[in-house]
Amino acid sequence: MKKRLYVGLDVHAETIAAAVAEGGRDGEVRSLGTIPNRLEAIRELVRKLPQQGDLRACFEAGPTGYCLYWQLTQLEVECEVIAPSLIPKKASERIKTDRRDAEKLARCYRAGNLTAVAVPSPEQEALRDLVRAREAAKKDQLKARHRLSKFLLCHGQKPEGIKSWTQKFLDWIKTHVHFPHKAQEVALLNYLHEVEHVAQRIQHLEQAIDEAVREAPAELRVVIEALQALRDAAQTTAATIVSESGTLSRFANPRQLMGYSGLVASEHSSGGRVQRGPITKSGNAHLRRVLVESAWSYHHRPNVTGFLLRRQKSLALGEEVKAIAWKAQHRLNKRYKTLAAKGKNKNQMVTAIARELLGFVWAIATHTEKRQAAAAC
Repeated sequence: MKKRLYVGLDVHAETIAAAVAEGGRDGEVRSLGTIPNRLEAIRELVRKLPQQGDLRACFEAGPTGYCLYWQLTQLEVECEVIAPSLIPKKASERIKTDRRDAEKLARCYRAGNLTAVAVPSPEQEALRDLVRAREAAKKDQLKARHRLSKFLLCHGQKPEGIKSWTQKFLDWIKTHVHFPHKAQEVALLNYLHEVEHVAQRIQHLEQAIDEAVREAPAELRVVIEALQALRDAAQTTAATIVSESGTLSRFANPRQLMGYSGLVASEHSSGGRVQRGPITKSGNAHLRRVLVESAWSYHHRPNVTGFLLRRQKSLALGEEVKAIAWKAQHRLNKRYKTLAAKGKNKNQMVTAIARELLGFVWAIATHTEKRQAAAAC
C-alpha cells in the first residue's frame, strides 16, 4: 500500500516553492525546490511524486486565485485551498522564506492544523468577477463625480433648482458652464467625459449581470431569485450575496454565516470580565457592504409596494419565501426602533440590522437550496 504524501505549495505569480511531508508523525519533511508557475512544470511535478505515494496538495488563498486548484484537480490530485489568516504561527518565528513557507504548509497539512476555504465553481467565480467589476465601476463613478463637482464649486458654478447628476444637470453643464481660458474648458470636458463614460460602463455591466443570472446554473439562479423577496435586495444585491457566499447551506446555522461576513462583535474576555468591541471585519468585505446597504431600508415601516411588489410578482416566488421576507421586515423594523430608543447611533443600528438580516438570508437560501435538491431528485 502506498504511503500518503502531503504537498505544500507556496504560490507566487512566476514561481511555486514546493515541499512534501511523508505520512506519519515522524515522516520526513523535505523541500522539492522551486518550479515555474506554468502548467507544464506543475504536470511534471505531479508526474514524479505519485511514484512515491498518494498525493494531497494545499496552497494558500491569495492573488493568484484558484487556477492552480483547477489545474491540480484536472490532474486528479486532491487539493485544498487554505485560509492564510488561520495558519498557526509560532511567536519565535523570525525567518520567512518561500522554502520554509512550503515546508510549514506541508507539515501543518499533515497534522490537520489547516482550515480550507470553500472553492467557488467556475460559474460562481465568473458571476463574482462580473459583480466586482460593477462595484469597481461604481467607485470610479463616485470619484469622477467628486472631481467634476469640486471643479465646478471651485469656480463658483452652482445650478439653481436642479438636482445633481440628473440628465438635466449634465445638460446644464454642457450649455451654461463656460470659462474664459481654453485650459479650463479642456479640463471641464475631460471631467464631464469621465462621468459619462463611467455611467456607460455601469449600464453595460448591469446588462451583463442580468444576462449572466439568466444563464447561470439553476442552483444559483433560484437562490438569487428567492433572495429578491427581501426588501432592498434587487438582482445585483442578490447576485452579490450568492456569488460571494456560495452555497449557503454549507453553513450549519446563521451564526456561522454572520461570522463569515465579519459583522459579529470582537471580544476579549477573561475570567469574569467580558469585553466586546467593534465588529471583526474579518470576513468578506463585499458581502458586508451590500448587507449594510440593504439594512438601511428597514427603518421604514413594513410594506410590500412598488419595486418590491413587482419583483415578487414577476419572479413568482413561493409563499414560504415571501413569508420569511415579510417576517424579516417586521422583526428588523422593530429591532431598529428598539435600538433607536436606547440611544444607539445610526451606524451601530444599521450594522446590527445587517447582522440579523443575514439570518433571514440564510433561511431563504437554505429553504430554496433544499427544495431545488428535492426537485432534482
